[in-house]
Formats: sequence, C-alpha cells, structure tokens
Amino acid sequence: MNKRSFLAAGLLAVLATACTTTTSSSGSPAAKRTAIDAEVDSALSKLYAQVPGSREMVGKSRGVLVFPSVVSAGFVVGGSYGQGALRTGGKTEGYYSTTAASAGLLAGAESKAIYLLFMNQASLDKFRASKGWTAGADASVTMLKVGASAGVDTQTAQQPIVGYALSNVGLMANLSIDGTKINKLDL
Repeated sequence: MNKRSFLAAGLLAVLATACTTTTSSSGSPAAKRTAIDAEVDSALSKLYAQVPGSREMVGKSRGVLVFPSVVSAGFVVGGSYGQGALRTGGKTEGYYSTTAASAGLLAGAESKAIYLLFMNQASLDKFRASKGWTAGADASVTMLKVGASAGVDTQTAQQPIVGYALSNVGLMANLSIDGTKINKLDL
C-alpha cells in the first residue's frame, strides 16, 4: 500500500468514527433537526456565558453558522466532522456538516464548538449560494481574538466573516479553519 492510499484509508476510518459519535447521526430527519437545534441552542448559551461581547456580535451578524460539536481525531492522519445549523434572525434556516482532514504529528481526539458569523449580507448570500463552501478558499474567516480586557479586537470584528471556537476548557486561541469544507445537509 503506497503512502497516499494509507493516508486516505486512515482518514476514512477517522471520519467514519467521528460520524458515528455525533448525537444526531440516527433517526428520522425531524428527530435529527430537533437534536441539532437543541445542540445549537446549548452551544450559543455556552458561548454567551463564556465570551463577553459574543451575544452582541451574534446579534450584529446577518447570520450565524453553529457547529456545536466538531469531533477531531487521528493518529498521524486525522480528520474532523460535525453537524450544525445556520440561523438568521434567530431562526434555523438550514442544516450543515463540516469536515476537515489533516496530516502530521497527531494523536488523540478532541471536540470543539465552532461559530461562524456572517457580518454582512454579501458574505451570507455567497455562502447560501454555494454548493459546498471551503473556509480559506471560498472566503476568508477571521477567528476572533479576545484580549485581556475581554473586548473583541475592533479591526477583527469588522471582517466579513468572523468566528469563535470553544473547547471544553474555553475559547481556543490561534485556531485556523482554512480548508474546512461545509456542505448543506438534506434534512
């Protein structure tokens, strides 16, 4: 087996494992939608409680895409998978999945919540019109940095698409989601 085949097989195994660990991976489409919506509500509450100013940022956005549990796992070759929802005006507009692959010195697994805020109508419209959207290729996503004063850097907050990432221990610093693929779910 050549190196490329080995990496592809490893990635498929990791993603298959990640897909089976999400809570909304079985049942009827209505049950999946209900489960995702409940997880999104919980993830937003956690963000608002842990990150000062996040409620205001979400309120200013044209839409927010929330992935409550993006599971990453790997050993040398890794991948991540999660399901979430796009909310506009406080209501769910659609359901999405996110996947990413990585290679390098990896070992272990983690779960994080990812929040993407579309700060203007043009960025939201471009996302909606896509048939598969990739962070960094289709649009740049600026991950928000929360400073010592707990205020969001104003220059960063003025970008078309900004994001937060929370792990179980709090806000994640220096995270890049470039290369992360987002697709609409048929639910």
